[in-house]
Amino acid sequence: MKRSLPVIDISGTPSQRGRQYGEAVAPQLDAALRYYAEAFGASSGLTWEQVTARAARWLEPVRDYAPHLLEEMQGIADGAGVHLLDVLALNARGEVIYDDSFARMREGRTSGSDGPVEEPAEGCTSFAAYGPASGDGHVWAGQNWDWRAGVADTVVMLRIVQPPKPTVIMQVEAGQIGRQGANSAGIALNANGLGGRFDDAVGLPQTVIRRSVLDQSSITDALDVLNRTRAHIASNALLTCREGFAVDIETTPAGHGWMYPADGLLVHGNHYQAGVPAALAADYRPLSPDSLVRVPRAEEGLRLLREATGPDESRKLIKQAMSDHLGFPESLCTHADPRMPELRHWTTLVSSCVDLTAGDYHVTAGTPCDREYQHLPWNLYDGPHAPN
Repeated sequence: MKRSLPVIDISGTPSQRGRQYGEAVAPQLDAALRYYAEAFGASSGLTWEQVTARAARWLEPVRDYAPHLLEEMQGIADGAGVHLLDVLALNARGEVIYDDSFARMREGRTSGSDGPVEEPAEGCTSFAAYGPASGDGHVWAGQNWDWRAGVADTVVMLRIVQPPKPTVIMQVEAGQIGRQGANSAGIALNANGLGGRFDDAVGLPQTVIRRSVLDQSSITDALDVLNRTRAHIASNALLTCREGFAVDIETTPAGHGWMYPADGLLVHGNHYQAGVPAALAADYRPLSPDSLVRVPRAEEGLRLLREATGPDESRKLIKQAMSDHLGFPESLCTHADPRMPELRHWTTLVSSCVDLTAGDYHVTAGTPCDREYQHLPWNLYDGPHAPN
């Protein structure tokens, strides 16, 4: 029998929410800490104590921007019996990886055939489909979330009840306070790593920005978060709302680019599609070359949604599209590459499919090609800001 993702429900004050969360995911959080301690040690020689010391640089920026989220992280630490910096490191793991990779590049300690190379960006293929692209008339959003296979058992589905803010549903690694998901205001956020080297200024971790986006009750307020915050690393944000609108924002520390759907369909991967930032233009190369295959293949598969006659058929077509294996194992449906060391195995951790019209949220606990969608027990609109 295929496994399903654990579902965690939290509510109350930030501290109460965090403690409930930490208590519920203590085993998964412990597994995440052990995995990243091993992974950082293998890739850079850093001990976990050194990783958490580096993560401490985000204490003040997070406290200044979103003190309630730092309070929530402290609650997670208390509930799971770990330290605040352990939880902060899990929330800033991409930023720590980025900084360490950047430092090694500068010192020439990480190299490929043409010189220093970066650590690969977190892989994902995100989509929005509505209007002419949706035969059933519903608004759809989702993605394949591709990341390290070693953390697959740490992924949980989290619902955060936090009135008067919207209720948020997300897929996260245990201990993280934000990643990708949707809220009771009918806004979905799907995200993709982009890569690229910018300056040394300290920006906010992606988990904090993404959670702050999903805490908003309107699409314009969500966009305002993306445009008024300075991220530490480049990342793509695809916003979709139940009214039938989507916009994609390629956020970088040096500026943003944006795109809109074509005939109601928008797909984004891990390369710059709105335009390569000026800071990278001279010698830009996609960090994830397979993204150049994944995006058009997803577009091709998702165009079949135009013929769907109802939500059940739409979900089947989305699953079929997101199960594409051209370029296997680094395909749209990503599988571990046996040619790589086990610590560097990547896979599709979750394929998500959200019906923003009906409020139904579906996920797979792993690659979508060989498992069915898990229908979450919550409806998106069981919370504030639900449609009348």
